[in-house]
Amino acid sequence: MRLTLIATALLSVTTAAVAREKTPDATPNGAAVSCIPLVQIRETRVRDDRTIDFMMTGRKVYRNTLPNACPSLGFEQRFSYATSLSRLCSTDIITVLYQAPYLTPGASCGLGQFQPVTLAAR
Repeated sequence: MRLTLIATALLSVTTAAVAREKTPDATPNGAAVSCIPLVQIRETRVRDDRTIDFMMTGRKVYRNTLPNACPSLGFEQRFSYATSLSRLCSTDIITVLYQAPYLTPGASCGLGQFQPVTLAAR
């Protein structure tokens, strides 16, 4: 029996200025991978319509640069995904979540490779 895991990554934004921050520079720190384990994802940070940083346990960071811009991802700062595996992979699709009176699905977009990075200090 395959169990479908559904996870929702929500990021709260306290001010509009925070949502418009420049994407921090990142230095590659190893080879890109196709999948990351779900249980190790601690937090996600949507940087813009094409960039998501996955903060993992052990302070490791994977940057995922989507192959194409995902409309409203950078503005909404939240997405969902569904997978039947215990990993999130570059073949998976994310869906932007709009906050109207309740969360509403928006554009669906494919993920890219997960590049381990070291983020520049702010």
